[in-house]
Amino acid sequence: MDTIVNISQFLLSLSLLIVLHEMGHFFPAKWFKTRVEKFYLFFDFAPFNSLFKIKRGETEYGIGWLPLGGYVKISGMVDESMDTEALKQPPQPWEFRSKPAWQRLIIMIGGVTVNFLLGFAIFAMLLWMFGKAYVPNSELKYGLAVDSVLIQQGLRPGDVVVKLGDTPVDRVDPGGYLEAVALNNVRTVTVLREGQQQVIQLPEDAATQLTGQRRSKADLMSPRVPFFVEELQAGKPAKQAGLQKGDRIIAFNGQPTTYYDMFSPLAKQNKGKAVELTVLRGSDTIACKLTLTEEGLIGVLPRSEGFFKVEREYYSFGAALPAGFQMGVDFLNNQLKAFGQMFRGKISVKDNLGSVISISKMYGTKWDWERFWTLTASLSILLAFMNLLPIPALDGGYVMFLLWEVVSGRKVSDKTMEKAVTVGFFLMLGLMVFALGLDVWRNLFQ
Repeated sequence: MDTIVNISQFLLSLSLLIVLHEMGHFFPAKWFKTRVEKFYLFFDFAPFNSLFKIKRGETEYGIGWLPLGGYVKISGMVDESMDTEALKQPPQPWEFRSKPAWQRLIIMIGGVTVNFLLGFAIFAMLLWMFGKAYVPNSELKYGLAVDSVLIQQGLRPGDVVVKLGDTPVDRVDPGGYLEAVALNNVRTVTVLREGQQQVIQLPEDAATQLTGQRRSKADLMSPRVPFFVEELQAGKPAKQAGLQKGDRIIAFNGQPTTYYDMFSPLAKQNKGKAVELTVLRGSDTIACKLTLTEEGLIGVLPRSEGFFKVEREYYSFGAALPAGFQMGVDFLNNQLKAFGQMFRGKISVKDNLGSVISISKMYGTKWDWERFWTLTASLSILLAFMNLLPIPALDGGYVMFLLWEVVSGRKVSDKTMEKAVTVGFFLMLGLMVFALGLDVWRNLFQ
């Protein structure tokens, strides 16, 4: 039953995103009187072809058997179907290739436009319906875990920020700290430290320190929590060394690590090295030896719930719209940073790249509408970004060629498009197979 719930959520979310994305191509094509031959949810490649199909007018609507995407087949367009017979005939008025470049450009960017707008809209609706979760200062039993840049500015782990300048602070708000210091030139921070309020004078270059490096706002500060193991990853050092769910890690090479934020920097300083952890299991203290990964990880998910109560701030419809847009921008920005880290080799591709298997697992085994819509919004924005990459066979590849046509006045030949789309298709197919293979390996052999 758990598996059915998990797969059902994933397929519902994926179907919604695919259908709306393809509608973003379908309707502009219709507006410009371009013939659409097929509109498919999922792929209907051989050997099984479609699970369902029906013809309405000039368009065949159907559901394919392979849930890796969907497509609209537009007459006179070179696409991943590799059906180029019609291109050997003279262009017809209803064909994609006969339309002006600006119309073809609108047809091609329609899908990603819908996905971006959908992601922003869902985030806004989530804020309107569910509000935004936050942790009030009164719940910070262990204070805050703070980033190294805040330590340089005078804060300490365990502090609680109670004022920014003369403005009282009643919750964990890294975005508010960043805005106050970087944008509003606030130079004093009042913290509660060991039961006493202390005023910290920030350096003159505090704004530069905060904005000089690309970092997530959430990384600046977060509630400080003890390091309890919640989940273990198969094949990773912690699992291999015998750690168990519920274990509490209290020391790293003999150095006390009462809280998770004390453990993480030590682990990063010892990437790839053999270390000894002291673990509290029930009333027993256990010494556990393991070798950290090259990223300085041990392969566990720390417990984050149960240490503090989460409150919610609710938004009016008008306030939710810009806030939802900002949530989408922040999500995309974080994804771009992660991709950049992968390209620079600072994040392992094989450990972080996943296929539909990894994505489906994120939905969980219980139907949670807030999580469902949050993941749907995130995937919608991610799908839009991925489709904009300038790779032939993706929307961004077509857009690249169309922009060249608009700027230069010279149309890329159908033969060139055919070759480019073929290369792009097999490149994307290879990437999907690689990601799927990694998921299968991780789930079956680790």
